[in-house]
Amino acid sequence: MKRLLLAAAATAFLTGDAAALTRIKDITSVVGVRDNQLIGYGLVIGLNGSGDSMRNSPFTEQSLQAMLDRMGVNVTGVGLRVRNVASVMVTANLPPFATVGSRIDIDISSVGDAISLKGGTLLMTPLAGGDGEVYAMAQGPVAVSGFAAEGAAASVSEGVPTSGHISNGALVEKAVPGALNDLGPMVLQLYNPDFATATEVADAINDFTQLQYGKRLAHERDKGTVVIDRPASVSPTRYLAQIGELLVAPDTAARVVVNERTGTVVIGQDVQISSVAIAHGNLTVRITEKPVAAEPKPLSLGKTVVLPRSTITVDEGPGHIAMVNGASLDLLVDGLNRIGLKPTDIVAVLQAIKAAGALHAELVVQ
Repeated sequence: MKRLLLAAAATAFLTGDAAALTRIKDITSVVGVRDNQLIGYGLVIGLNGSGDSMRNSPFTEQSLQAMLDRMGVNVTGVGLRVRNVASVMVTANLPPFATVGSRIDIDISSVGDAISLKGGTLLMTPLAGGDGEVYAMAQGPVAVSGFAAEGAAASVSEGVPTSGHISNGALVEKAVPGALNDLGPMVLQLYNPDFATATEVADAINDFTQLQYGKRLAHERDKGTVVIDRPASVSPTRYLAQIGELLVAPDTAARVVVNERTGTVVIGQDVQISSVAIAHGNLTVRITEKPVAAEPKPLSLGKTVVLPRSTITVDEGPGHIAMVNGASLDLLVDGLNRIGLKPTDIVAVLQAIKAAGALHAELVVQ
């Protein structure tokens, strides 16, 4: 097995395609082997006056009273006005094949009007799945990256102090039913479905199984899944480990992703643009307000008034026309850079090129 992988890697290196090769386990997942989402409601205590106000968050007061009642402290009818407690929602992902006693990470988010969860401790919180069954119990000190502080006339905050994280903060109490042997036919699902990649994965697996087990055991079902049969002489875990280390060259569709809010532009390797002429000029309008105070004449009993004074300037940048063609990614980027466009301008230009039918790729606008 190792000799086969080393030979494939050496061949790819000699042909110059080593950078394009990827392990199968990095681009696929096994259908049926997935995480399970958990959620729970709990209390964070020990806050330094930054918790929920009982007046605005009555559910926090009810939860605190119920917790104290379970511990034998009778607070019925007593108006609680503490500010060191906060109601939170706790979420976690239960990994596949997690056993009883293992630990998982949890995320915590405030529900009420707490200012910060920094320095707090999460009390024992049951985490349930979609079926209503409790699969884990969470508890521990909350780690918060942000902070908030305020005074009588000013406040400052950084990050999100009302959410936190606890590494290994939940203890698994119940395992999810099912085992790897119960999956039946093994199906690999591509993270980025593509017909060429699916056939590439199937061919790589067949080459390996033909050499190792004397038969071809994989076939592509569609653009997103590859079905593999398992020999009876090998366990599912070992078989998936062997297949996951095989190297393939995944194919990707030509795609341009732009984010109008941040001006981020990501252009795929296979994106091409037909020869087009682009002219892009900037029009800037500036309005400046400089009010002037008009003083009354002496002994006139007049009043001082403020007179508005506005200055408007218009600046239109030159609109250079440039030829852009994209036989390759390098030529496309060089052409856009020659025009001197900013990222936000590139977004508008790419949308116009797509509307003109010269952009031979999928344009994804976020």
